[in-house]
Amino acid sequence: MHIAEGYLPPVHAAAWGVASAPFVVHGVRALTREVRANPESTLLLGAAGAFTFVLSALKLPSVTGSCSHPTGTGLGAILFRPPIMAVLGTITLLFQALLLAHGGLTTLGANVFSMAIVGPWAGYGAYVLLKRSGAPLMVSVFFGAFVADLSTYCVTSVQLAVAFPDPGSGIAGSLAKFGSIFAVTQIPLAVSEGLLTVLVVRLLMQASKSDLLRLGVLARTESKRREEAAA
Repeated sequence: MHIAEGYLPPVHAAAWGVASAPFVVHGVRALTREVRANPESTLLLGAAGAFTFVLSALKLPSVTGSCSHPTGTGLGAILFRPPIMAVLGTITLLFQALLLAHGGLTTLGANVFSMAIVGPWAGYGAYVLLKRSGAPLMVSVFFGAFVADLSTYCVTSVQLAVAFPDPGSGIAGSLAKFGSIFAVTQIPLAVSEGLLTVLVVRLLMQASKSDLLRLGVLARTESKRREEAAA
């Protein structure tokens, strides 16, 4: 991620675009409903999109034809759920392809599937699972962002392995090679992104607590406990 322009075979590029399209369409509907029902969410939606854009624009060279970087999708998934992040992630990737030469138009579908679809869903799943099991909020947030980042690169490794299987060991061998190379840079980046996301959520708890309560990120009982502790 981002897979470079023209790097995937045309059939693969088209297939990933078709696979991504329904999620993006569903996300557009979810985003429209959110804005209509809660116009006050617009500012926070913009902040979540900007967070994704800035973090995912910080790229480090990695696998040939791709790169490593934070994704920033975990925060938006936690705040607004994964369908909305499919839209914000797609917009981010489209602008980066057009303005920054990160990724490309032919590979947009593949990049959207890994970063804007699988990443947010995997991260949100980890966040919800930990939160429901009684883990502290910030632990849940950390692992939500961590998993969103790392799962993106697991999918990218699969995409590249399927497109370019190893002559001797096939897709499995190619997947092992791509995954091991990505891991060198991506695991530290995923940890860093998790910590940064925790910091951002802490700041939002001070500046936009009402929004976090409305979105269900911060439970009212938890908010009350924090107020009592502060007093």
